[in-house]
Amino acid sequence: MGFSVGLAGTRCIGTLCPLRPRPFQSLLLVLWTLLNCVLGSSAQGPGEWTPWGSWSRCSSSCGRGVSVRSRRCIRPIRRLPGEEPCWESGHEYRVCQLPDCPPGAVPFRDLQCALYNGHPVLGTQKTYQWIPFHGAPNQCDLNCLAEGHTFYHSFGRVLDGTPCSPGAQGLCVAGRCLSAGCDGVLGSGALEDRCGRCGGANDSCLFVQRVFRDAGAFAGYWNVTLIPEGARHIRVAHRSRNHLALMGVDGRYVLNGNWEVSPPGTYEAAGTRVVYARAAAPQETLQAAGPTSQDLLLQEPNPGVQFEFWLPRERYGPFQVQTQALGWPVRQPQPREVEARAPIAPPPLMPTLAPDPCPPCPDTRGRAHRLLHYCGSDFVFQARVVGRHRQAQETRYEVHIQLIYKNRWPLRTREYVWAPAHCPCPPLAPQQEYLMALRRLVSPDGTQDRLLLPHAGYARPWSPAEDSRIRLAARRCPV
Repeated sequence: MGFSVGLAGTRCIGTLCPLRPRPFQSLLLVLWTLLNCVLGSSAQGPGEWTPWGSWSRCSSSCGRGVSVRSRRCIRPIRRLPGEEPCWESGHEYRVCQLPDCPPGAVPFRDLQCALYNGHPVLGTQKTYQWIPFHGAPNQCDLNCLAEGHTFYHSFGRVLDGTPCSPGAQGLCVAGRCLSAGCDGVLGSGALEDRCGRCGGANDSCLFVQRVFRDAGAFAGYWNVTLIPEGARHIRVAHRSRNHLALMGVDGRYVLNGNWEVSPPGTYEAAGTRVVYARAAAPQETLQAAGPTSQDLLLQEPNPGVQFEFWLPRERYGPFQVQTQALGWPVRQPQPREVEARAPIAPPPLMPTLAPDPCPPCPDTRGRAHRLLHYCGSDFVFQARVVGRHRQAQETRYEVHIQLIYKNRWPLRTREYVWAPAHCPCPPLAPQQEYLMALRRLVSPDGTQDRLLLPHAGYARPWSPAEDSRIRLAARRCPV
C-alpha cells in the first residue's frame, strides 16, 4: 500500500527513489497514500485473491502423494458487517504420481504410527508398539492400535497425502478424505465429458446410435458394424438366441468366435476393456469405456442389434467412408447420428461421467414439519456449508457451526453432515447458512458416528424469522 514510504521517506520501490521529503511534503504524501488505499479497497470488493503460487514438491518419495499451492486473500478495509472477505480456499492440492514404491516398502501410515514406538503416551511411562487401526470414525486421523492390546489411540491428523484407507483412491488433506477430479486437483469435482475432455460439454464428439436390421441371406456370422478407433462409451445390446461376436482388425476373434461361445466376463480389446454380459433371458450386452486404440468388427447372426458410441468429430468422416466401403450399415433403414447438443441424451449405461439432474424434492414447508423434526432430532444448529462431496449413494457436507439450539452430545466447530442420497433432499448449497435439525447415527459395530440429515428433513436458509420459529418450536416439544 506504500504507507511506510510516505511516513519515513527512506524506502524505495523499484526505481522510484525520491529525495528525502520535507516534513510538510511527508504529511501530504501520507494523506494521499491513505486516501488511495481507502478508495482502492472499496473498488476491489470482497473476495479478491493474489495469483496462485507455484506447486510444492510431492509429499511422498514414491507412489502417490500431494503437492500444494497457495494464494492470499486481499482483505478490503471496508466491507459489509458479517461479510466474509473470501469465500473460497487459499490452498489447492493436486495428486502427484511418482514411480511405484519398491516391494516391501513400509506404507506411509505405518511409518507415522511407528514414530510413537517406545515413547510414553496416555499420561503414563508405559510404552507400546503401534500399527495402523482402520476402524475409527475419521479415517484421516492417525489412529494407531497398540500391538498385543485391544485399544487404539488417535495421535491427531495424518500427514497430507496419506491414503484414506488401504487400496483407496482418496487421499487425506488437512484431515479430510478427498478424491481427485479429472484435472488431478483434490476435491475439485471435475469430471470428464463423453468425449474424454476434462470439464468439457460433450461438444467435441458425436453420439452415434443405430439399429442393425438386415437379416442377411445366409446362416453364420453377419457383419453388423465397425467400431472405429477412438470410440468411447460403447454399448451393444440385442435379444435373441444367438451370440454377439467381436473381432479385431487382425482377424482374430475377441469373443464368441469360431463357433465357440465365450463365458461372460471382461476382455481386453483395442486398448480398452470390454465387459461381456449374458442374462438368463436371451439377452447379451457389450460395454466398454474406451477409447479404442484400433478398429473392432461386430458380428451377429441375428438382426435387431442396437449399438451406440461416442466418436470425435474429426473421426466421423473417415468412419462413414470406411463403413460404406465395407457395405454394412448403409443398407439399414434410417441410420441416425445425434449431436451431443440434441435435447435427447443417451441413457447412462456406463458409469456416469456427468451428474444426472436431480428430481424435485417433496414439499416440507409448514409448522408441523418443523415441530416434528425439531422434537425428534439430536442436534439443531445454525451453520454455514463450507464444502460438499458426493459419493456413490450419499452426500457429505462440511459445515461451520455458528449457533447451537439443541445438542444431546458435544459438537465441534467444524462437523460433517451426511445425507443418504446422491441427490439429497433438501439440497444444501456451499457458502450458504442453514438452520438444520439432525440425528445421530452410530453403526452397529461402533466404527461410524455420524450427523445425519434425513431425506425430506429440516434444513432451511437461516433468517431472523426462521430463528424465531425454531425457538418457538423448542417450547412446544413434549416433555
